[in-house]
Amino acid sequence: MFKKISNYFAIPLAICSVVFMALKPSPSLDVAMYSTEGMELDFTVQKEEPSKATEVHLSNPFQTQHTYFPYLGKSYHGFKEALAFKESRGDYFTVNTLGYLGKYQFGAETLKLIGIYNPQKFLYTPELQEKAFLANAERNKWILRRDIKRFDGKYINGVLVTESGILAAAHLAGPGSVKKFLRSYGSQNFSDAYGSTVKHYMKKFSGYDTSSIKANKRAKAIL
Repeated sequence: MFKKISNYFAIPLAICSVVFMALKPSPSLDVAMYSTEGMELDFTVQKEEPSKATEVHLSNPFQTQHTYFPYLGKSYHGFKEALAFKESRGDYFTVNTLGYLGKYQFGAETLKLIGIYNPQKFLYTPELQEKAFLANAERNKWILRRDIKRFDGKYINGVLVTESGILAAAHLAGPGSVKKFLRSYGSQNFSDAYGSTVKHYMKKFSGYDTSSIKANKRAKAIL
């Protein structure tokens, strides 16, 4: 009988003990007991920069989506992508109102000079367009090699003349128009049908590293 009575008291007592320990306030933390003395605390955490990618969505059914990066610095890739963005917003498959083709807006006659005789194939072959851009730049660099050496680093009508500016202007207007601009010290400034001028391209595309473009009189675009 005594054992049964004791069981009635033991169970509630155990429950009360558990509740008391759970609710018992813990002693406050004494921060004076802790110190960072002697610890290496010189940490550098790299801050992530927001993405600078600009997506260009094109409507041609044969084209896949491309993402272009306008912030490629002053490298050769920065040069050609900046020029492509100016010409066509980077669209490989566009044809403008004057019939100029592709990402870099080539005319049919210029394509023939670098060995391309099928404009339709050219328009739908991005790899060939990239080769055409380089071949045309190499050919223009050979034609303008003496003018680059003579005028690079000089100012004409307030514009600093650089090799990349000369090559960009030659892409717009042809090397002959660039020669006229340089040798007339800016008085002969070619303007295309949309109002773009040799001087504007000379300034806009100044200072890129185009040293990887080799002067080549017989440059061709071949897949």
